[in-house]
Amino acid sequence: MLVGVPSVFVRTSGCNLRCVWCDTPYASWSPEGEERSIREILDEVQRYPARHVVVTGGEPMIAPEIAGLAEGLAGLGLHITVETAGTVFAPVACHLMSISPKLANSTPWDREGGRWARQHERLRVEPGVVMRLMECCEYQLKFVVARPEDLAEIRSIVERIGAAREKVVLMPEGTEAGVLRERGVWLVEIAKREGFRFSPRLHIELYGNRRGV
Repeated sequence: MLVGVPSVFVRTSGCNLRCVWCDTPYASWSPEGEERSIREILDEVQRYPARHVVVTGGEPMIAPEIAGLAEGLAGLGLHITVETAGTVFAPVACHLMSISPKLANSTPWDREGGRWARQHERLRVEPGVVMRLMECCEYQLKFVVARPEDLAEIRSIVERIGAAREKVVLMPEGTEAGVLRERGVWLVEIAKREGFRFSPRLHIELYGNRRGV
């Protein structure tokens, strides 16, 4: 986990999931963005002094040239983190695979009449894919937690895939600083008790729920 490390974020647009609390709907529920070549992306990344890059989404693993992009970033000598929900495997070069299986709290049963709910529920946890990603490189398993009751599902997933407890990260769900503080109070106690790690949402605390920060 690299909280606080200056990093360039490369965000792909498009996702095969529809989390009800998604904080980047412009990359999932209503994908937007512009087409860029790998060369253009690499040139843009090099404009910044940071030596860490995070490839995120949406779901970057469904981007058609994700492997080529990761190879290009590696060629720049950067530390690469790939953020993925762990539902699709792609052979990407990276130093940290940040895998975030989605819990039941993410299923959009009521949003847009529930039209995405069944597909989301079917895809949101793919243990075989997660285990393949864990074998690729250093990994962390990050769960977005909305309520204490989510712990039972987290335990079940961790045990099923055989993840090391010290690589499990709990992050409170929310896009408002007050909500994150309230949830963080009880979530950090769960992390301490279970031997998991705790992650704040630092960008929300610093900048609020804004794009481009």
